[in-house]
Formats: sequence, C-alpha cells, structure tokens
Amino acid sequence: MASILDEYEDSLYRSASVQQSRASVGIPHSGYVNARLEKETPIFNKQRIDFAPPEKINSLVVSSNQLCMSLGKDTLLRIDLGKPDEPNQVELGRKDEARVYKMFLDHTGSHLLIALNTSECLYLNRSVQKVRALSRWKGHLIESVGWNKFLGSETNTGPILVGTAQGQVYEAEISVSEGSLFSTNPDQYFRQVYTLEEESGPAPVCCLEIERGLEGKFFIIATTRKRLFQFVGKVPEGTEQQGFSSIFAMHADHLPSFREFPANLGFSEIAFYTPKLRSNPRSFAWMMGNGVLYGTLDYSRPDSILSDERVWVYPADIDVTVNKPISIVLTQFHFLLLLPDRVKAVCTLNGQVVFQDLFLEKFGLLTRMIKDPTVQQIWIHTEKVVFRYHVQRESRDVWKMYMNMNKFDLAKEYCKDRPECLDIVLAKEAEHCFQNKRYIDSAKCYALTQNYFEEIALKFIEAKQEEALMEFLLKKLSNLKPSEKTQTTLLTTWLTELYLNWLGVLEGDPSQRNLYLDTREKFRTFLSSPKNKDCLFNNRASIYELLASHGDTEHMVYFAVIMQDYERVVAHHCQHDEYDEALNVLSRHRDEKLFYKFSPVLIQHIPKKVVDAWISMGSRLDARNLIPALVNYSQSASTQQINEAIRYMEFCVYQLEETQEAIHNYLLSLYALCRPDSLLSYLEQAGTNPNRIHYDLKYALRLCAEHGHHHACVHIYKVMELYEEAVDLALQVDVDLAKSCADLPEDDEELRKKLWLKIARHVVQEEKDVKKAMACLSSCALLKIEDVLPFFPDFVTIDHFKEAICNSLEDYNKHIEELKREMEEATQSAKRIREDIQEMRNKYGSVEPQEKCAACDFPLLNRPFYLFLCGHMFHYDCLLQAVFPNLPAYKQAKLEDLQKKLAATSQPSKSHHRPKDADTISLGKGQQSREQLKADIDDIVAAECVYCGELMIRSIDKPFIDPQKYEEEMQSWL
Repeated sequence: MASILDEYEDSLYRSASVQQSRASVGIPHSGYVNARLEKETPIFNKQRIDFAPPEKINSLVVSSNQLCMSLGKDTLLRIDLGKPDEPNQVELGRKDEARVYKMFLDHTGSHLLIALNTSECLYLNRSVQKVRALSRWKGHLIESVGWNKFLGSETNTGPILVGTAQGQVYEAEISVSEGSLFSTNPDQYFRQVYTLEEESGPAPVCCLEIERGLEGKFFIIATTRKRLFQFVGKVPEGTEQQGFSSIFAMHADHLPSFREFPANLGFSEIAFYTPKLRSNPRSFAWMMGNGVLYGTLDYSRPDSILSDERVWVYPADIDVTVNKPISIVLTQFHFLLLLPDRVKAVCTLNGQVVFQDLFLEKFGLLTRMIKDPTVQQIWIHTEKVVFRYHVQRESRDVWKMYMNMNKFDLAKEYCKDRPECLDIVLAKEAEHCFQNKRYIDSAKCYALTQNYFEEIALKFIEAKQEEALMEFLLKKLSNLKPSEKTQTTLLTTWLTELYLNWLGVLEGDPSQRNLYLDTREKFRTFLSSPKNKDCLFNNRASIYELLASHGDTEHMVYFAVIMQDYERVVAHHCQHDEYDEALNVLSRHRDEKLFYKFSPVLIQHIPKKVVDAWISMGSRLDARNLIPALVNYSQSASTQQINEAIRYMEFCVYQLEETQEAIHNYLLSLYALCRPDSLLSYLEQAGTNPNRIHYDLKYALRLCAEHGHHHACVHIYKVMELYEEAVDLALQVDVDLAKSCADLPEDDEELRKKLWLKIARHVVQEEKDVKKAMACLSSCALLKIEDVLPFFPDFVTIDHFKEAICNSLEDYNKHIEELKREMEEATQSAKRIREDIQEMRNKYGSVEPQEKCAACDFPLLNRPFYLFLCGHMFHYDCLLQAVFPNLPAYKQAKLEDLQKKLAATSQPSKSHHRPKDADTISLGKGQQSREQLKADIDDIVAAECVYCGELMIRSIDKPFIDPQKYEEEMQSWL
C-alpha cells in the first residue's frame, strides 16, 4: 500500500510543486488564487441623488419605482424613476397651517395617502393631478396603513387597514371611478374593527401588515411601541371583498397572541424581506426598545406566523436614550438601522455589524429610511439631500458565517459558484467530521478539496481507517479527468488491493457476515463501474495478478466476466470440473470461437447438453468446425453416445439445410457405422440428381462397400449413372432391384437392352429359372425371344418357348401391316400436295388501271410490280428499296449476287456467227437460268408484304428519323 502511495505522490509531483510555489508567494495550498484584481464594491453601495430641493423635504416614500416626496408646506413631487427627467409637481392647496405628518404609498405605486398633523387625510391617485380629501377619515391622526396586496388594483385599494395614534384599527376602502373621477367620495367606507392596547391603555398603532397563508388563512400583524400582535383567521372564499372585520371579531372577547418587551423607544417599526415580486415575505425584523426581534415567517403554522425568533441587541455604540434608531430596513441577510448621523448594517446570522456609513454634518440629520420592495433599493433622506443604496451580491460572504456556525450545507449553497470558497468550506467540514470521528463523511469532503492527496491519505492510514481511506480514494477517482490516466491507474490498483485486504479480513469473521456481503457488493460495483472500465481493461493483467495473489477465484471469475474475458471463465470452470457452469457461460454469451475451442472437452462429459447448446446456437455455428470434436468423441464413445453426434448432424442437414460436403460425408459415415437402416433412406432422400447431391459420391461408394451395404452401393451407382455396375451388384442382392436399375437409361435403348440381357442371362444361367426368363421378356419390350435363346442350354425343349415364339411372329406380322398402311397414307398425301401446287399456279388477281403503288403513290402499271394477297401492291424497285435495309446481312449479300447474275444474263451475245442450233440451245439454257434467278429474288424480296408481314413488326422500335441524320433533318425544319 505504501509503495502505491509513493507512486501516486510521484505522479502528483509537478502539481504539488506548482502549489508549493504558489504558497511561497502567498497563494493558499488549495490551488486557488484569491487575489482581487480590482477593488471589490461594497455590499451596500451609496449614491447621492443629483437633486436640490427648493424646500426642505418633510417625507419620502417609494414603491414600484414610483417616488413621492413632500416639500415644504404645500408641495408634492412625484417622480417615475423609469423616467427621472419628467417629475410631476402637485399642490396640496392648503391655506391653513397644516403640514404633512406621514405619507403611505401602496405596493403598486398607484395610491398615495397623505396624513396631516391636523388629523386629516388626503388621497392622490397616480393617474390624476388633484388631491382629494377623505372626509370620513377626518379627526384621526394616521400612524400606519396595511395595504391589501391581494385585491388592490390601480383604481381600487380593496379593503385596507388603517392604524391611528389613538390605538384604533379601522377598515377602509378607496376607489376611483373612471370617467367621473371625483364625482363621488373616494373613501367608500371607514369603520373601526379593533383597538390595540398596552398595560397603560390604548397605544398608537405603529405598523400594520396583511399576509395570506395557505387555505385562505390571513395573518394580520400589528405593532405598538412595546407589543407585536397577531390576528389569524380565515376569510370564506368569495367574501374577501367584505374585509377583515370577521378576523378581528374573533378576538373581541380575548386578546390575540402578542410579543411584549419592557423597553420602548416611544415608537416601533417592522420591516419585511420579500425575495421575489408578488411573493409572500420570508422574514421580518421588528425594531423596538430592547433591540431587533428577527425571525422567519412560516405560513404553515396554525396560530402564529412568526418562527425562529431571536432578539439581536443594538450595537454597543447605540444608546437608545441618546441616539435612538430612527428606521429599519430588512434585506436577505442584513437589517439596516438608521441613526441621526449614520447607517449600520447588522448580519442577521450572527448579529455582527458588517457595514457602517457615516454621513457628513453638512447634509443635516438623517430623517427617514425606506426600501422599494420591487427593486430592492434603499432610500435615505435628510431635509436637504436624498441618498440611494444599491444592494450588490449580498450573499458574497455569507458562506463564511455559515461555515463558522458549522452549517456546512448552507455554506456550500452560498459559494457553489465560487470554487476557491467552496474548497475552504469543504476542507473545514472534512476537518470537523474527522475531529468528531465521522471518518466516512470526512473522506467524502476531503476528496472534493484541493488539499494534498498524500497528506490526507496518510492521515487516514495513521488513524487506521481503511474504510474511510477507500471512500476517499473512490471519491478522488470519480473526480479525476479522463486525461489523468496515470493517477486513475494507480488509484484503481490501490483500491483493488484495499478491497481484497478488507474482504480477506471480513471473510474469516462469521460475526461480520453482513458487512462482508456489503463490502463484496461494493467491490463488485467498483469493478463493474463504466467509468473504470477502460482503466481496468488496460490493466487487467495487474488486476488478475492481484486477485490470484489473494487466492480470490470467485472475484477473478467475476472480473473476467466483466472484462468479457469469457475464455478465462470457461477455462476456470473446466479446470474445476464445473462443466455445466462452463456450458452455461458459453450459452449465455454465445461466442462461436469459444464453442469451437471448448466443445472437444465438454462433449466428453456432457454430450447431450452440449448438443442441445449447439442446436440452440443454430446457424451461428459452423458445423465443420465442430466435426473434429465429434470425431474424437465418436471414436471413444459407445453407440448410444454416437447418437448425439448423429442428432446434431441431422439437425444441420434437415433443419439448417446445410450443403457443406464435409457435413454430409460425416453424417454418411455415422450412418454407415451405426445406423445402416437410416443410410438408405438418407441416400434416397438426397435424390438422384448429381448436381443436387451434397455428399461425395466416390467417398460414399467406398464407405458403403467397406461396410457391405450393397443396397446403398446400388443406389450410388444409379446416381453416378453407372447402370451396368448397378445391375451387376444388384443381381448379387435381388433380381427385382436389378430390374429397377435396368429401366433407368430411358434415352439409351441399346443400353437398356444390354442391361436386360444381363438380367436374363443371370436368371437363365445362374438361377436356371425359365419362367423368370420369360418374365423378363414381358417386362422389357426391347427383348425378343431370339435375344434370349442363346442363353439356354441345348437340352431345353421348345415347349417352354412355344408361346413366346408365337407372340414374336404375331408382332412381326402386325409391324408389317402397319408399314403397309403408312406407305398408302404417304402416297395419298403426295397426291394431294401435287394437286394443291397445280391449283396455286393457276391462282390470279385483277389490277385496275388506276391502281397506284402503295409506297410511291405513282401508277402501278408503269413498271413491273408485285401484288400480295393482303391487297397491297408495290413497284418492284419500290419494294426492293423498302425491304433491302431490313434484311439480314447474309440475305443482302445473296440478293446483290442474284441481281448481278440476272443482269449478266440480260446482256446481248457478242458473237453473231454462232450456228443456229447452238444459239437455240444457249437461249434455252439462258431462259431457264433467268427464270430461276427471278424466282430466287422473288423469294427474298416478295416473301411477305412489307406492310403486313413480320418486317413491319420487327421495325416497331426503330425511330422515324435515322439518328445519324437527325441533325440534318432538324436543320431542314429551321
């Protein structure tokens, strides 16, 4: 194990050297560079708004990118932050000394409530320019408003809750009618629903919040200076528009649940954090006298929405008696406290101050801090200046706090996109688990870090935690890249060694049986892992050596199966006489080469099962390659065992329809050796056509002759068409068999007669049976009594042949009579033919003077012409011109030759002094020769009508225009 570790250390030498060099210049050993290339911006980035108010700022509210501020006594400024260059100024139109006390803007930025210090309230809608007084609200100093985020719209607030300085909680609704904007009072109703009290009596309602939970349940949070109340109840579905009076009515006789703290600031303020737009708040922070009550909101709880509450006391430099906090804002991980001259940000995870921003005196005292929940921007103002804070990457350092709190899962969640931070968290978690003796968890974490491999491995070795070391190596192996082949090989080999050692220890302890089985399963999973397959395959020789050194034959076989090294598996089973297992492996993986290699061994022990496996393989096996195994087996086996070889050969021949000669020859030899009854049926089934027979005829003949199978030999002779040899051999067995052979040469009567004479001679001379000899005469029509008589001895009396001789004479007489009849019929036929010829010579046709040639359309009688039976008429030269191109070459040559000879006979004789008799004789011979030439020409030219005969049919595929003259013809048309 130590040597493997040394090898792995060597393979990591370069990477370790790089890490050490980094450490020497201040880079952590994790391998990540933490240097900041540029100054990182703070989480809360302050920006002063370029705005100089003409009058002092009394109040400022922001929501949905809509900002409203009260300036001086009578001016209201509205700014759409999406269009900051287009501010809108509205005059309140007050002539008295009334001043703005507080302003409230709903979540949509559409509804603005302006509370005056004269216990009056004004309303302004975003879409209008005129402020409207709410008459029903008069006489109440408004401290807080709980907006309805579920039913409110741009023109209607829906039922809302209003808290006053006298402790009353009112329910109200404001609606703006389109078309007639202020034709009616905007306040629909204003009715009291509850009064909040402290121990001294009614107390101002500092804050109101309405939230909806699951199944139609509503939670209403209301705060006074020292108390935080919760009202919980269901509003029936479809009655939400009727308001929340039913929820407050449930607490008419008893106080609702509340949290109370002894100290107070004279006021309190609650802030909520909403992670996404139009979602429920997830956490809250209540600023009161004793500090800040922070917690999460759990909407699944039945009676209280507040959960995981804790009180963070104010930082030490805040004295609530001197510089008490003014406002609070809550973000995801911080709450910000506004003091008269500074802003402090406190982390909600540990209560530590992580940010402080001091404002210059020239800006004046800080008045108010508010957050726009839709864009997560924080606004602060004095009487002269407005500031805005952008929250940037607030969670950047949260992982450190969770890590220090040992909340490693949360820490990893908040640094998963920062590998250098994640490595620190993992290392800290691994060390924490190691110290708490959770070695397996520690190994899993260490494997994901960039810490030195050898340090971690030695750490587990020193602690004697082999199981944890194996887990570490497995995780490390899974994280390696495909290119890191050396490290992969070393880790794989090391893990194999560890697994084998561990299995060896557990196997000898019966009490650890379950652990042994579990470890064995893990080892097999490791060996069969697809990711390790290539590495294990390339180093399978080393793995085999390790398995062999531990004597673990079970896993050697398992590993061989995974590597698809089935040859080793089968060989192992055969060495241990596990022939059935070996055959099962062969049958399961169906490798033809392995069948060929191991069949000679297996068939010696389990012949029937082996043949069954061969048959199940079907045509995938080449039976020729199995013949050697069958030959060795059949030479040392009994007849019953040879039957298995015959069974497979018959399967190949009859089921697979094999045509290989070697297969048929081997089956033939098995039949000849053990199944002579099947031999003849096989030969007969193979047929008698030599071209369709798949066995070697000469080999089969020699084989059958050696074993004395004469019937089979006779059949083979017949197939080879050696009929004389077939008859000679058949006569030694059965005369009837010889007779069947003698009739086979149907086209050779001479041979048939010769064969039948052999049979007759055998019957007469060998069997001396006259009756059988006479039967031969009746069986073959080619034999006559005179052919057989020479075979009989002289002492045989004629009585035995009397009938045969008489039958022979009668046959001759019949034959003579038949010849006479045929001669008479031939004479009559010749006579009829002569009469038909004479009739044809006298046949004629009439031609009218106006008839024209069918080819040239000129009068027909101007030149020599032909008249056909179909009615078509042609000039001689026109017909010749139409027929000649379509004649075969040899006929064209013959026609030209005949025309030349005809032209030669028509020339006048140059001699004018021939004797008269000679001229007559010569003229007679010339006229005869000329007529014959004309007749030969007519036979060629006028054999058939050029329009109605075969010539027209043969020319149907010829183009109308000769391809060679196509261009010329096309040009003539242009």
